[in-house]
Amino acid sequence: MNVQANPTSFDLDAFLARQESKSLLRFIVCGSVDHGKSTVIGRLLYEAGMVFTDQLAKLDHDSRRHGTLGDEPDYALILDGLASEREQNITIDVAYRFFATARRRFIVVDAPGHEQYTRNMATGASNADLAVLLVSASEGLTRQTRRHTRIVAMLGVRHMVVAVNKMDLVDWSQSRFAAIEAEVRSAVGDLVNDIAFIPVAGRTGDNIIYRSQRMRWYRGPALLEYLEEVQVAPRSQCSAFRMPVQWVNRPNPEFRGYCGLVAGGEVCPGMPVQMLPSGQRTRVARILTADGNRPHSAAGQSVTLIFADEIDASRGDVVAELGPPAQTTNRLYARLIWIGADPLVAGRTFLLKLAAVTVNATIEPGLEVVDLDTGKSHAADRLVANDIGTAIVGLDRYIAVDRYADNTDTGSFILIDPESLETVGMGIVEIIHPGELRSQAPRAKALHNLIRAAETHTRSVAKAVSWRVTGSLDTFIVAIAITGSSKLAGGVALAEVLTKTGLYYVHERIWALVPWGRP
Repeated sequence: MNVQANPTSFDLDAFLARQESKSLLRFIVCGSVDHGKSTVIGRLLYEAGMVFTDQLAKLDHDSRRHGTLGDEPDYALILDGLASEREQNITIDVAYRFFATARRRFIVVDAPGHEQYTRNMATGASNADLAVLLVSASEGLTRQTRRHTRIVAMLGVRHMVVAVNKMDLVDWSQSRFAAIEAEVRSAVGDLVNDIAFIPVAGRTGDNIIYRSQRMRWYRGPALLEYLEEVQVAPRSQCSAFRMPVQWVNRPNPEFRGYCGLVAGGEVCPGMPVQMLPSGQRTRVARILTADGNRPHSAAGQSVTLIFADEIDASRGDVVAELGPPAQTTNRLYARLIWIGADPLVAGRTFLLKLAAVTVNATIEPGLEVVDLDTGKSHAADRLVANDIGTAIVGLDRYIAVDRYADNTDTGSFILIDPESLETVGMGIVEIIHPGELRSQAPRAKALHNLIRAAETHTRSVAKAVSWRVTGSLDTFIVAIAITGSSKLAGGVALAEVLTKTGLYYVHERIWALVPWGRP
């Protein structure tokens, strides 16, 4: 495509038709503020020929007015469209751009790097197939970079390319690149399935489209080459049919249709289904769309279902197939991203919106927070803004839900402050029926305390002595009846007291350590 082409002569229909056969890759570019995300994407779009003549003229004007590179074009301004972003030289909102090469179509998401806009970054990552993590060669890994890494992994992104940017500021140093690679690998661990590292310089364009001559020690592909070639497994799609009811359509007494977006699986007329959480069963009689009756519908399509029977259902209920187990619950174990200004503490009540249903939700005791430096979770009494943690969420009624790993639409939710109506948290469902989720250490300690309370050493000794006195008295009586000698019977009884008291004590201590049979 000609970069300098006149946009009025561009045949959009022909262009779109040529893209139909190409695969689509959705990727998010994330990382800490000022690590060069917008510059790298802007340079990528420019070098790929996706900036028209009028856009170049505007870029030149904006670079002189808002840019930070003097007379050079500031490619970050191609994406930073908001006036407040240009004034602050940061990305606030999520910017989406479409571009294509001869081999593949792309939707790129430019995520804000500042902690204040973490919620926007999480929104952009929710539909990405791959993450491009920008790390400044001069600054290295920051807490916000670690946070972004955990968010994309939490939201199911399992492929990552780490673009070590601003290599020009470290004299194209191979050792510095290697040090950052080691640091990132240590931080990422097993969060992602596939990870690659590419040294780049967004300002100069090195390793963006073409391999850099300044870093001949690097033998891998340039960034665009990698994005064109990488094979990304599609996100797991729930094969079981799910359709949250968004609206019950009753234009007249003779018609009742249940409208919604198919969130998983397929549906066809005659298919037996159930309405959750009530469990009512029926059969699909017709499938209606804007084009009329349909013989079949699949995930991603908006439809109206007409059932063979009259059933009681409303907005928020979920239509599900009968085969795979569809679950309902009033308690969730969830991983949370807290974005509210006030801390999250146990006992607080929120509105929880999952798919089309909204219910009252209460945070139960047992919060945990993820340490961004170590990646480990530990008990906490609160989550503050931008913390990632886990919690058990109690609901005021049963709802239909899936694990996020099984269905992203019916397994993710937001928490809303009931007073301000602001979104204060985002969560994904990890366990539908939490049950006992306490760690083994507290349970072991509780068992130890129970043993100590039930069987102290003094108590075990007293029981051993009292039992042996009783038993030995019985032995003495039996022995004197058999032998007729009180002296011989007394010796046998005394020997039994001395030997079996010790054996009984050991026996008691062993049983005191066995939890089996305790209430």
